Amino acid sequence: MDRKVYADNAATTAVSPQVLEAMLPFYKEVYGNPSSLYSLGQAAKAPLEEARATVAKALGANPNEIYFTSCGSESDNWAIKGVARAQRKKGKNHIITTAFEHHAVLHTCQALEKEGFEVTYLPVHRNGIVRPEEVEAAITDKTALVTIMYANNEIGSIQPIPEIGAICKAHGVVFHTDAVQAVGAVEIDVKAQNIDLLSLSGHKIHAPKGVGALYIRSGVAVQNFLDGGAQERNRRGGTENVAGIVGLAKAMEIACSTIAQRREKLIPMRDRLIAGLSKIEKSHLNGDPTQRLPGNVSFCFEGVEGESMLLMLDLKGISASSGSACTSGSLDPSHVLLAIGLPHEVAHGSVRLSLGDYNTEEDVDYILETLPPIIERLRSMSPLWEGIASGKITYDI
Repeated sequence: MDRKVYADNAATTAVSPQVLEAMLPFYKEVYGNPSSLYSLGQAAKAPLEEARATVAKALGANPNEIYFTSCGSESDNWAIKGVARAQRKKGKNHIITTAFEHHAVLHTCQALEKEGFEVTYLPVHRNGIVRPEEVEAAITDKTALVTIMYANNEIGSIQPIPEIGAICKAHGVVFHTDAVQAVGAVEIDVKAQNIDLLSLSGHKIHAPKGVGALYIRSGVAVQNFLDGGAQERNRRGGTENVAGIVGLAKAMEIACSTIAQRREKLIPMRDRLIAGLSKIEKSHLNGDPTQRLPGNVSFCFEGVEGESMLLMLDLKGISASSGSACTSGSLDPSHVLLAIGLPHEVAHGSVRLSLGDYNTEEDVDYILETLPPIIERLRSMSPLWEGIASGKITYDI
């Protein structure tokens, strides 16, 4: 094995030294329960509220609008189920989402369908971007919620969230966005962008796994999701993960204050990787070429099986994925790639390379040296590729 290249930062990231340093005192010294009245507990309470203010500032929110959770999936579940069930009391039972959301959103909407809610799954176009006018056309007087992700976790396409937020505000519809991939990558101001609820997760931005947050705009009715205690202002029971929350706040402070510098570094690396992989015959970039996350590179290669490609990359020291880490054990093609119109056979040959803070130009060089020969080798063993190369098999892409 020549070297190690971690290119799956969309799945998770390493905890940064600054974040770890900020967290350590809350494991070893200030370990009290922040709900306790004695001094050791109150010593943990103050940093908890400081972290809440830091997260709020990064989003353009107020501290009392931030609720800490265990992850982005919990935040999505709480936002969607909480709003939907609260709005049902007003006679509204319709939800609008898209066909390429993260499964934390899709499966939550499917669960609500079993409760009698109607869900509109908007189509996604080939560039992976939702059209605001189609969102507006789907709104009815029964619409309780619109939930559309800020940036897609597989193909990196960034959605027109401010435009969608303005449409929802004009129609008096609650708007939620899953911003797990977007926080720290794009500028977010929940007030200016008319976002009513926003989900985020720590481990995508060099904070630890097991901590997330949900922004709930003041005045939005949301039923509680997790009962059991008075924590989080009686909204989410369970002893707060103070160390994780402090780590999340530190990570957000760093990520959201350095967006411009990180984009300046990552976008040229991303575009060089896209340009190099585009030279491979019968390769297809997934998602919009420019309106995408700064470190996201998603490709499909005809006549190649994605799982074999990933295993061979791993043997060369490159960590990549075929899509969402939450469905890595599935043999089915990505629902995201199918939603943007790719045939099953092509969607099976996908790879996602997601660059992050610790990647280098040398990493890009190594990927470009390593991946094309792997594709060539796999195609040499593929009867399917023989048909594609001869023109007997063609796909409408």
